[in-house]
Amino acid sequence: MVKSLFHHSDRELLTLFQRYPEQGKYFTAIFCRYSPIVYTLVRHSARSPVQADYLFALTWRHIFYELRGLDLREENGTESSSFQNWLINMTAVCINQADLPSVESIHYDLKAAPPPLWCYLEAALNQLPPAVRLMVIMAQTFHWSETRIAAYLQAEGEAIAPAQVKIQLQQGYQLLQGGLPQDIRVI
Repeated sequence: MVKSLFHHSDRELLTLFQRYPEQGKYFTAIFCRYSPIVYTLVRHSARSPVQADYLFALTWRHIFYELRGLDLREENGTESSSFQNWLINMTAVCINQADLPSVESIHYDLKAAPPPLWCYLEAALNQLPPAVRLMVIMAQTFHWSETRIAAYLQAEGEAIAPAQVKIQLQQGYQLLQGGLPQDIRVI
């Protein structure tokens, strides 16, 4: 799916990404084209491979949101060099502003959640109702049971039983999957 887009120019991919935000293949194609450059820059600025992978993902998350408003017509020079320069500049901004946690506290796995998946998953999570999002994060990130989630929410003043948490989690997972672009689910 992504390979079929390699013949597109940077400007075309950017325009398609901006025009069709419900399709993940355009951002994924940009990522595939430029991730070696970004990773090389990031790798040389991080103290460890774990921090490099995490900074790489953070950088692409920043790029993901910045691309939505990028206008290449404002840039001078050739199209590919201006886009590449913009990416290098965004990478430098992320590197310079990075306040990376210690290696021990980073729980990110680049192979398990490549940046395009992370970006679209985060966007889908942000669309969930707050209480459901909290339950999904507790269950998936902290591996809490429905009983433990219910107990926590009850301590916070919410009247919810473990059975209700289970139902809310099932609905949350369906909403989360529905919030991901179809092509990202396929990839």
